[in-house]
Amino acid sequence: MEYRNPKPTVDVIVDRDGAVALIRRANPPAGWALPGGFVDEGEAVEDAARREALEETGLVVRLDELLYVYSDPARDPRMHTLSVVFTATAQGELQAGDDAAEARWVPIAGMAEWLASPSPLLDGLPIAFDHARILADYLVWRQTGRRPRPVDRQG
Repeated sequence: MEYRNPKPTVDVIVDRDGAVALIRRANPPAGWALPGGFVDEGEAVEDAARREALEETGLVVRLDELLYVYSDPARDPRMHTLSVVFTATAQGELQAGDDAAEARWVPIAGMAEWLASPSPLLDGLPIAFDHARILADYLVWRQTGRRPRPVDRQG
């Protein structure tokens, strides 16, 4: 019997001085994304988040909060994944590594308007996966303290 369960992933919103770290993906699907990736067998999600952030950005992160768990079956075009999303602060210099072709700080100022576009682009590339939605949720949380809630996600 084969079980086809979602694959667990993590994403990290690293906020420093009013900007969020994003990476330009080196592998498909193309686009800009939050640092993150798959949880390894035997690994806690917190450890996976710190590991992925370090591998992709060179930053040593301190996880601050759990924003939400995103599990829309269509969030990743490759397969059904679920992502545990953390907020974090970081030390170190931002630099692309591992699966990242580029890493940059993207200012939060004006981000809400930019993300409100039906298909937000950064340097002509899309925001990968559901990361535009995650960033929009983060901006609401940052401004109001209100996290996404399951009641908001019911169809």
